[in-house]
Order: sequence, then structure tokens, then C-alpha cells
Amino acid sequence: MKSPIIYVCAALAEIAGCFAFWGWLRLGKPAWWLLPGMLSLAAFAYLLTLVESQAAGRAYASYGGIYIVASLVWLWSVENVRPDRWDVTGGCVCLIGAAIILWGPRG
Repeated sequence: MKSPIIYVCAALAEIAGCFAFWGWLRLGKPAWWLLPGMLSLAAFAYLLTLVESQAAGRAYASYGGIYIVASLVWLWSVENVRPDRWDVTGGCVCLIGAAIILWGPRG
């Protein structure tokens, strides 16, 4: 059951890293933002290797749903843009898909 926690941490690391690049290129933030951004992206990649899965592709696929929901939380908490009902509905569908991929019975 540690995989969901790892996914959440990985999503925060990936979003923060990508946002550092976004801030530098789109928001006029200083270039030094890139260093913590790159470290954050490296942490993201490392964290995904800790997921309990026999196949990298399955770990990445199930991570996608967590990433989408974490992005919507980021949208609201960092960018101060409240997700609308379509964002929330889409996020729920993605979480269901991630759960099916992660915990579905394997035969």
C-alpha cells in the first residue's frame, strides 16, 4: 500500500519541477529556478522506481491518474484557479483507471 504515497510524492516532485521551468520561461522567473526544478524532476524519476510493480509501463500508466489529480490540486492551491466540475469528473475517472491498473487481478 505504499505505492499511492509514492505516487503522490512523485506527482508533487514532477509538477514542482515542471512548474519551475514554466515559471522561468512563461512567468519571467530567474534562471536559478531551473536548478531546484531539475532536482525535483530527478526526485520524481527516482520515486517512480520505488513503486511496487513488476513492469515499468504499468507503474507509469497507473501513475498518470494520480498525476492528473495532483495537477488539479496544484491548479487550485498554487495557481489559485478553482477546478470546475469537468476537471473534477475527469480526475475521478482517471483515479478509477489508475486503481484498476494498479490493483487489478493479474492472471
